[in-house]
Amino acid sequence: MINLPLIEVHSQIYLSVNSVVYRGVSKGENTPIILKVLKQDYPTPQELTRYKQEYEITRSLNVEGVIKVYSIQEYQRTLVMLLEDFGGESLAKLRSQLPAFSPIPLADFLRLAIQVTEILGNIHSSNVIHKDINPITYLVQCD
Repeated sequence: MINLPLIEVHSQIYLSVNSVVYRGVSKGENTPIILKVLKQDYPTPQELTRYKQEYEITRSLNVEGVIKVYSIQEYQRTLVMLLEDFGGESLAKLRSQLPAFSPIPLADFLRLAIQVTEILGNIHSSNVIHKDINPITYLVQCD
């Protein structure tokens, strides 16, 4: 786990080839927060540039359903993004909570599919192409 001043990290919620995602709390404001950290200890200049671009693009979006990005900061020899945590869970986690070989109930599946499709459409309308769709990308609130 990572150690940042004024942030209490609770758990790792996602791991990919490029990044690790944690859930925590901002101690000063007692606000839930998501931390996305580049995985490599020594990222290349190109990886750092791409990560900063991701931050700037996400920060510029004002689209309902898109997670808000609060800041980006240096952490050791890499970068960490601090993002909104609205308490949702990844689709992968929701799927894993179903009994083995059980499909997602059709009404739930369609509701989520429509929401994700609308959000992606709104992102594309902002002239942004989303090229990395993965389970952490879509945190959903359980009703």
